[in-house]
Amino acid sequence: MSKARTWVALGLVVLGFAIMGVESAYAAETAAAGAVMDAKGLKVLGGGLGAGLVVIGGGLGIGRIGAAAVESMARQPEVAGTINTAMLITAAMIEGATLFGVLGCFLACLN
Repeated sequence: MSKARTWVALGLVVLGFAIMGVESAYAAETAAAGAVMDAKGLKVLGGGLGAGLVVIGGGLGIGRIGAAAVESMARQPEVAGTINTAMLITAAMIEGATLFGVLGCFLACLN
């Protein structure tokens, strides 16, 4: 992934958390106007969508690591153990970041 895509992805994540964390000043107006969704409904919808996107991103990241590791092991079988260890450590780090992202989305829904 290029640096530009990385910064765009990071910006979208920050923007998503900012939108979920905003307390709606117009919640009373939307409820009085008979809106389809109030602020709480939008938070829950945003949290669910955000959690789904986080899981998709984590899956794509782990998939790319696995593909690169298998290809590397096929090219150099003598260092397969080292590659496997590095792959597992990196996949665990991505899984941890994914877990924190999903947890943040679900906690934003509860507020």
